[in-house]
Amino acid sequence: MKLEAPSAATKPVEISLYEMRQQIHPRSVRGWFAAWRWLFVWGTQLVFYGTAWLEWNGRQALLFDIAHRKFYIFGLVFWPQDIIYLTVLLIICALSLFLFTAVAGRLWCGYACPQTVYTEIFMWIEKKVEGDRNSRIRLDRSPWNAEKTAKKISKHFLWTAFALWTGFTFVGYFTPIRELWAEAANLSLGPWEAFWVFFYAFATYGNAGWMREQVCTYMCPYARFQSAMFDKDTLVITYDPKRGEPRGKKAGEGRGDCVDCSICVQVCPTGIDIRDGLQYQCIGCAACIDGCNQVMDKVGKPRGLIRYATTHALEGVSTRVLRPRVLVYAGILVAIVLAASASLWLRVPLKVDVIRDRVAISREVEGGRIENLYRLQVMNTAERERSFEIAAAGPASLQVASEPRLTLGPADSRLVLVRVRAERGLIAAGTHPIVFSVRALDDDKVAVREKSVFIVR
Repeated sequence: MKLEAPSAATKPVEISLYEMRQQIHPRSVRGWFAAWRWLFVWGTQLVFYGTAWLEWNGRQALLFDIAHRKFYIFGLVFWPQDIIYLTVLLIICALSLFLFTAVAGRLWCGYACPQTVYTEIFMWIEKKVEGDRNSRIRLDRSPWNAEKTAKKISKHFLWTAFALWTGFTFVGYFTPIRELWAEAANLSLGPWEAFWVFFYAFATYGNAGWMREQVCTYMCPYARFQSAMFDKDTLVITYDPKRGEPRGKKAGEGRGDCVDCSICVQVCPTGIDIRDGLQYQCIGCAACIDGCNQVMDKVGKPRGLIRYATTHALEGVSTRVLRPRVLVYAGILVAIVLAASASLWLRVPLKVDVIRDRVAISREVEGGRIENLYRLQVMNTAERERSFEIAAAGPASLQVASEPRLTLGPADSRLVLVRVRAERGLIAAGTHPIVFSVRALDDDKVAVREKSVFIVR
């Protein structure tokens, strides 16, 4: 029996479940928006690397001291009980992101996101070591030799050094950075400090050096749900097909302004073609606008073939900036910011927690008096020494029998044992509400009142 060769229609087809990554070599570009991106790179990194070394009242200006449960933010000291402010801060950040996205698309992603910022820095290092786009492509395709090995080692050495400094600075916001520097210089970093320095350095090196656009495309959830905040009045990067099509390299009658040079694709850090329309991979960096404008200048045509515009503007419909979703986001954001600012302004630099002694709930002492024991956690959140007076109010004859005054240092906390007594004949058996008041001796406005109960058996 003769076996026939399978026809083309019956041959098995191999299907890959995962798309192979096409390495992207973005082309350098100059222009208005590139200058804005580098302005944000410099601004954000000066803040990140510089703030850790600032001092305020003899200590680090910005320090999240988890070990001692104190969070210093310039002139403010926060404690774990102030977690509500962290919640409010996260809400403000989320609402700001929603508002900016509704108005002008992915501004955060294109200019200030750490992934964008560090990718720009790593690509700048790569360009300085390996050359421009064409040189990098040729280098990657060439066989390994001494020149290629030297350039690759130099690039990764610089990437690693920068990533380690980034990890060190990050940990310096949780461990005083000057102490951390002394420990690092003596090779005596603690296990947790060392772990987080290397972990954050590894994340920076991997995300900005190797993964790059894959973080924005596959790992960041914002790329997936951004379309829910876009509408036809959102300002996004767009290609004008009415002006650009039909595209062609040779000018002539009936040709559009697009010369099909593919510069917009070559400069894109995620490798998309903006001429295919808005895509979720677009991070709004506007590199394609700068690249296209340069080409339009060379061919003598007006700029703006690729530009920031709204869908309505391209359709010839007027754009509405103040529309319902923008007004709602802005209104809620302003209200929360004002409320948070007022709360911080009126915040009393004193915190008190009352804890009843569960071992000795109520006992009789000399003179037939009834005594209850309490533990008061008193926290001085001001950055200067203060003396406080403790008092209790409630049923008749109630008085504080322990030392009513204490002194706390700057941003200090102390657990104080407080004994409260009352005459047995003047108070009935049962549970009686009382109020503790803790007041600063130098300022009557710095006072806190906390409720508790006095028990008589």
